[in-house]
Amino acid sequence: MRLMSLREALAAHVADGDCVALEGFTHLIPFAAGHELIRQGRRNLHLVRMTPDLIYDQLIGMGCARRLTFSWGGNPGIGSLHRLRDAVEHGWPQPLELDEHSHAGMAAAYCAGASRLPFGVLRGYLDNDLDKANPRIGRIECPFTGERLAAVPAINPDVTILHAQCADREGNVAIRGIIGAQREAALAAGALVVTVEQIVERLEPAMNGIVLPHWTVDAVVHCPGGAYPSYAHGHYSRDNTFYQRWDAISRDRDGFKDWMREHVLETNDHAGFLASLRAEAA
Repeated sequence: MRLMSLREALAAHVADGDCVALEGFTHLIPFAAGHELIRQGRRNLHLVRMTPDLIYDQLIGMGCARRLTFSWGGNPGIGSLHRLRDAVEHGWPQPLELDEHSHAGMAAAYCAGASRLPFGVLRGYLDNDLDKANPRIGRIECPFTGERLAAVPAINPDVTILHAQCADREGNVAIRGIIGAQREAALAAGALVVTVEQIVERLEPAMNGIVLPHWTVDAVVHCPGGAYPSYAHGHYSRDNTFYQRWDAISRDRDGFKDWMREHVLETNDHAGFLASLRAEAA
């Protein structure tokens, strides 16, 4: 594990065309890392995420993605992701290939990836014809009971990027609060980059906390506020006003591009991004 700057970590571990998962469920969404991918001009990424929200809307609208594997996409509590919708319906700024699953399907695929198995199995997709719309949903028969089951191919991202509360100096990472598929996405990946709120000398035991051991982590980045505008349990709250404002910002292509240029492309890093928002609000 190496302690790196965000710019260094993503330049070293994410290449054009990679399959990249930025996970985090409700909180700990790695916004800072997504913005750095945009600044570095990554292209043709295969993005993977359960519940893609604003950061994926921004990556798609800035032309970083060619494909999206996901389950449910939207601005939580607000409505559509307008840049995602524009890419699917009008191919702007470029066409986007979709691989859509249920949450259970994504979880099974991540678990299979983390176990280094070729596919995951679930009791889902059985009373419908989704397999006709998505060729990556299969049907299999249990060799022991003959039960009919659904299968999905394993997800093994080239790189998984997470945000967490803290890491120690050996690179062990602690994640607290609501978890989604962070652990499975981490263990399924070829490389793991984690941004954290704090670097500590020693991780304290925490009930129901997850620790990713240092040998699973390729780079740790100290990035306070790296999940903003989502929240980081124990550190800061979700900025619900930002999510409401994003609906208007993202509806119009030119307005979206102007906002991204001012707050992401023309800032050097996440601290600069946060400062630009504070200056705008002053």
